[in-house]
Amino acid sequence: MQQEFDVVVVGGGMVGAAVACCLGGSNLQVAVIEAQTPAEFSAEQPHDLRVSALSIASKKILESIGAWPGILARRACPFRRMRVWENQGDTTFNSNDIAYPELGYIVENRITQLALLETLGQFSNIQLFMPQTISKINYTAAGSSIQLADGSTLQAKLLVAADGGQSRLRQTVGIGVTSWDYNQHALVIYLETAYPQQDITWQRFLPSGPQAFLPLTGHYGSIVWYHNPDEVRRLQALPYQQLQAELVAAFPDCLGEIKQILGVTSFPLKRQHAQHYVKPGVALVGDAAHMINPLAGQGVNIGFLDAAALAEVLIQAEQQGKNIADLGVLQQYEKLRRNQNLKMMTVMDMFYRFFSNDILPVKLLRNIGLGFAQHITPLRIKVMKEAMGLEGSLPKLARGQTLN
Repeated sequence: MQQEFDVVVVGGGMVGAAVACCLGGSNLQVAVIEAQTPAEFSAEQPHDLRVSALSIASKKILESIGAWPGILARRACPFRRMRVWENQGDTTFNSNDIAYPELGYIVENRITQLALLETLGQFSNIQLFMPQTISKINYTAAGSSIQLADGSTLQAKLLVAADGGQSRLRQTVGIGVTSWDYNQHALVIYLETAYPQQDITWQRFLPSGPQAFLPLTGHYGSIVWYHNPDEVRRLQALPYQQLQAELVAAFPDCLGEIKQILGVTSFPLKRQHAQHYVKPGVALVGDAAHMINPLAGQGVNIGFLDAAALAEVLIQAEQQGKNIADLGVLQQYEKLRRNQNLKMMTVMDMFYRFFSNDILPVKLLRNIGLGFAQHITPLRIKVMKEAMGLEGSLPKLARGQTLN
């Protein structure tokens, strides 16, 4: 069996599903291929280990495409304050400073994906192939085809790579990447605390790497402990009771009493950027295009901005009678997103390196800078607005506008 589509999105995770939803209701026929069906949500389930801090720009995109109610109906934790400190330097960002009810939301990745998949099912121009694996990708600039494991074939004018950092589609079409490892891993610990739901996320900087806390609903939270790979492996191998003792010894008192550790995972830190985001008949989004240091939680947020920008370019091109797979059309998307993402990646890289050393003059400068930031309101507000996606060149959906 062979079916024809204008756009085939390879990968139905958060960003891939968002691309499809952003194209929902347009004149474009869209297919989404996803290998794994996420488990259904139940309020009795423990929180997942993988969570994201969704910015206000991401919230606006998800609201615009109809997916936000599906997140709130499941589980989300708003945070209104963000504290950053090292020794004497200390600054706290507060949503009250910019008259917003919150700075963002901590949401489990699976919940965001479920809400998006639920939403795309409401659009008649979108077809979801899940669970479904790809047996072969046949790419040409004039049009491509994807053979699925069940023997069916999808023809496409445009392929969208949303299949992660090791993107098979990106490799198949021959787009290279520039990448390096940070020689540091992040240990993620899901725990129950004595505190009820908190409205603050915080990050303390140490020469060995940052320590971060992300609030979750109820008496739960997520700890991200950055350290060298050997130390993370050692910590992850400990029985939970011993790991809890290490946490108490290493983390600040504001963590509060730890009732119990409920889950642990880890991942390496890596920076990666595609040398191009597009070529005729292909566009990259999300981790297929860029992998950023998770320090400020911007990975999925810039992925959602990719999705919104690409959809805006494609719908406008279709309405103007242009070929959506044309390189000139796709380069409009690349122009909107690649330099913006590179800027964010570079800032996060500089921030990470600036805080991840023990050189005395640099430590003094860091503490002075954080202390000044607390007292200079315009600077603090600008940092907040940048992190929340309220400033800069934003796609229409991130501004709460519609595309159709």
